[in-house]
Amino acid sequence: MSATAEMPYFIKPSQNLSGPEKRTAYAEARAAILATIGDEQNETVKMVTINCLLKTYLPYYYWVGFYLVRGENQLVVGPYQGTLGCLYIEFGRGVCGTVAASGVTKIVDDAHALKQGTEHIACDPNSRSEIVVPVRRADGSLMGVFDVDSTLKASFDQVDQEELEQLLIAVFTKA
Repeated sequence: MSATAEMPYFIKPSQNLSGPEKRTAYAEARAAILATIGDEQNETVKMVTINCLLKTYLPYYYWVGFYLVRGENQLVVGPYQGTLGCLYIEFGRGVCGTVAASGVTKIVDDAHALKQGTEHIACDPNSRSEIVVPVRRADGSLMGVFDVDSTLKASFDQVDQEELEQLLIAVFTKA
C-alpha cells in the first residue's frame, strides 16, 4: 500500500516498547482496567474502559477497538478510539474477518505487505502493524474481535498476544 495520510491532530504517532516495558505497561493497564470495571456487567462499558486505558498505557497503540458479531458472518464496528474504523467486515475478509472466522489471534508485522481488500482492509493508511484477538463471552460464544493498530512495523509480538488474551478472558468470561 502506498497511500499516505496526514496524521489527525488528536492522534499521536506510535512509540514501540521493549518486552519488559510492555509487561510493565500491561500490568499497570490491567490493574487500572480491573479496578475501574469492578463488578460491571455491561459489555459496552467494559469495552470503552479497555480501549481508553490500553491506549493510555501503551504508547504504540494508534487505533484500538472492538468489532462485534452481527448476524451469521459479519462484524460491525463497536467501541473504539482512533481514526474512523471500517463499519462492516465480512467473516474471512481482512485480518479481523479472518480472526472472527478462525477464532485464532493474528499478529501482522506489516499490514502494507498484505493483499489489500482480501488479506487486509485499509481503513487508515497510517496503520502499519496490528494484532487481532477473538473475544468470547462466558458461554463460549464469539462476541467479536479486539483490534489494535500501530503506525510502526512489528509493534506486536507474543507479549501482546499473551497479555491481551488473558485480559479479555478475565473481563468477558467471568460470571
